[in-house]
Amino acid sequence: MAADASGPALPEDDAASLSDAQKSLRAQMLATEHWSLLASRSTTQSEVLTRIAIFLTLVSAGLVSLGVLGNATQFRGWFGAAAVGVLTLLVVLGAITQLRVFNTATEDLVYVLAMNRLRRGYLDLDPGMARYLVTGTTDDEAGAKTTYYPYATRDRSQVLASSMMVMLVVNTALVGLFSGAVVFAATASPAWSIGVGAVVAIVQFVLWMRRGYRSYRSVLTAHASLPASPG
Repeated sequence: MAADASGPALPEDDAASLSDAQKSLRAQMLATEHWSLLASRSTTQSEVLTRIAIFLTLVSAGLVSLGVLGNATQFRGWFGAAAVGVLTLLVVLGAITQLRVFNTATEDLVYVLAMNRLRRGYLDLDPGMARYLVTGTTDDEAGAKTTYYPYATRDRSQVLASSMMVMLVVNTALVGLFSGAVVFAATASPAWSIGVGAVVAIVQFVLWMRRGYRSYRSVLTAHASLPASPG
């Protein structure tokens, strides 16, 4: 018996003993689940990209508004309070959006592992299909990396070029700018505001990256991949 961490023990593979009608029924059921996962993954990706677009639009509008207010007030009087208020709103929205982006990355990994397991089911029904598949057919870390990037070894460039990283860089800059603005409003010291803003931005970046990596590893640790098929 093969044990699965998410439920009771699963029976050993018996595809070879199935009739043609039973294999056809199993293939239909696997395909239905596959399409359901594809739809869920597509919907999730579309939703988070829309959120990122909305957030970046708000950031652009907020910074342009601060520029207009600064010219109108000569960066004096109530401009400081207005700047802190606008940046506070953007930082809160940024944190919410960033959390959703990281959660989506974890969900996407789950979808990939699930679809890899289904491809494994197709191969159990017809091993000759293996040469036609370029994406992963094992629901483990190696299989997930193959699905994400079939034609080469997945490296750090895949993470650095992701929408998650774009969001993190923008949000980090916002948090640093907000921290510097608060310090400047309290001390009127440009040196202190720049120093504190830079430190807070770096700490925020490191903490979010650490959280993302831990979420990624937690999925792989909690997930129990299927053992190799007989033969």
